[in-house]
Amino acid sequence: MTKKPDRPVLTKPAVSVTTVARDLETTSASGARARALVRRTKDAVREAKKAKYSDRGASTTATANTSARNASAGLPVDPTRRRPRTPHAPDTATLPLTAERDAVAGRKPAYAKPEYTKPEFTKPHGPRSAHTRSAPKPGAERAPFTPRQTPREQRGMTLAERPPREPKAPAAHAPNAHQGPPDDGSIRLSKLMSNRGICSRREADEWIAKSWVKVDGVIINELGSRVMPEVEIAVHPAAAEEQERRVTILLNKPVGYVSGQAEDGHLPASVLFTEENRWEDDPTTIKFHPMQAKGLAPAGRLDIDSVGLIVFTQDGRVAKQLIGDNSAVEKEYLVRVEGSLTEADLKLLNHGLSLDGEVLRPAKVSWQNEDQLRFVLREGKKRQIRRMCELVGLNVVGLKRTRIGMIPLGNLPAGKWRYLAADETFS
Repeated sequence: MTKKPDRPVLTKPAVSVTTVARDLETTSASGARARALVRRTKDAVREAKKAKYSDRGASTTATANTSARNASAGLPVDPTRRRPRTPHAPDTATLPLTAERDAVAGRKPAYAKPEYTKPEFTKPHGPRSAHTRSAPKPGAERAPFTPRQTPREQRGMTLAERPPREPKAPAAHAPNAHQGPPDDGSIRLSKLMSNRGICSRREADEWIAKSWVKVDGVIINELGSRVMPEVEIAVHPAAAEEQERRVTILLNKPVGYVSGQAEDGHLPASVLFTEENRWEDDPTTIKFHPMQAKGLAPAGRLDIDSVGLIVFTQDGRVAKQLIGDNSAVEKEYLVRVEGSLTEADLKLLNHGLSLDGEVLRPAKVSWQNEDQLRFVLREGKKRQIRRMCELVGLNVVGLKRTRIGMIPLGNLPAGKWRYLAADETFS
């Protein structure tokens, strides 16, 4: 078994007790001396401050006394000498001295300004009166009130001397156009255009505003112009092109839709005018565009419980032809009824009934089958067929429009629509 070598032993140098004692003595003595020096320094600073403040007070008093003596003797006062600093305002006796010294030194007065006292006055009560007006300045007199003169009075002209006004020159119109009341047999241009079947009144007003209408060769661009019935009317080719771009659609309205605006939570039938609802067998080649829905208006009505053919159009001529006051276009209906009908009542349905105090136009009413009647009307009052049947004791349980003029419903499915072709007309 091998024996490990012994580790080396580290030895420290020996320090004598005498050396340690001497170092401690030296350190203690130095600390005591430093502390004594700090105390002496603080005491000296404290005494110096006391002496400084006491000397300043004496010097200030001496300076003030010297300045007073110089001023009383008429000697100049040194402006560079410092004034005494007092915590309060100087006495009245020293104000002249201080003011004189400040004047010589070019400084502002050191004394306080006299306190401003607001003058007392009594405020008048009640409404505004002459006492509340500012008094005129001394030596100034208020000018007397003179009313303002009009320009005519400034020129020295009286009302009786006013020259008569010159009549305005009449506006330039067509030779047979008038703006006055209809006292000479004239008629509004838009109405005449509608009566001649050129366009609707609304379209006529739009064309007139665009300067697209000529009367006897003169352009008319003022709305409300009146013309004689025998004038010659011509329209710009742009108007005809715009009219050709307007579309008319035929829709087979289902139950649950209203003809006009939405009411009582029911949607208008115009919402069915979408590309998805277009009839696949539409014979026309017109390309669908969503902007075609703008301006579409129903030319006729069907109540919410009725179905069948309804027309929507942008063309005012079509609307006037179908629902105008003098429209003679026939509308055919198939009406399913309940109840008994005598021959006398059937004759009344054809002619002799009145609604809203007006006698109805002659109609064509006949039996289609055992429970259906065929109605052909030339007018369209609100719920006319249902009200006619009620007058003769019949109850309508179903109504379908099958034809408008020369346009039949045909095979158009419910909820589908198609365009009116260019060669199709209602009469």
